[in-house]
Amino acid sequence: MYVDGARYQTSTATKVIAVVAAILTAGYMLPWAIAALRDLRTHVSVGLVNLLLGWTIIGWIVALVMSLRRLRPDEG
Repeated sequence: MYVDGARYQTSTATKVIAVVAAILTAGYMLPWAIAALRDLRTHVSVGLVNLLLGWTIIGWIVALVMSLRRLRPDEG
């Protein structure tokens, strides 16, 4: 995009904000990703708790604990 004959450049602040937003977005769904990678049967529940309550710090921590808990032998 050209403005007044000069090449338009995105500011450094905009680039930093974009990178931080991408990292935070990936981190937001981390508990669900862990549950899915561990093949937990409860990965859907973890995903729903994370999606609906993850915006609160407590909800995100609950989802993380759900995804990291030890599996019983009858679970998979």
